[in-house]
Amino acid sequence: MLSIIVTKAANNIIGKDNRKPWALEADDKRFDELTKGKIIILGRKAFEALDKVLPERTYVVMTENRELRFPQENVQIVHSMLELQGYIEDENENFVAGGAMIYNLFMRHVNKLYVTELDRDFAGDSLFPRINEEIWSEVSRSEPAEENGIKYSFVEYVRK
Repeated sequence: MLSIIVTKAANNIIGKDNRKPWALEADDKRFDELTKGKIIILGRKAFEALDKVLPERTYVVMTENRELRFPQENVQIVHSMLELQGYIEDENENFVAGGAMIYNLFMRHVNKLYVTELDRDFAGDSLFPRINEEIWSEVSRSEPAEENGIKYSFVEYVRK
């Protein structure tokens, strides 16, 4: 089973120059808690933009570059959707964590969305796909919180 985990601005921006244009400690903590012990699938650029590789999880990096290697033992490289079929069909929850191209590629295979929704627009160059209310049902929403002058809510959606 695949779930998406993402933080997005009100205008669906998720990044600028391969970085998040905001810093939210509570969001980082939530990511850590939700993905601990899980598989995290992401694209090469999103992986390379990470400040660190978190322990107790396996990173599966999708890239077309067949020469690419990462020395960490908890990092696997795949080159096609076919290589990820097992994660899609797995009864355990696996996470898709970006970037924009990877979110778009996997959206139709995902059963759940964990979204940190920011209350304002940000400038950026990476967009999250629109969450279509005909396909997704909101099942939970946290009370709004604020950090670093940014209001946000943690929202969960499930596929109808």
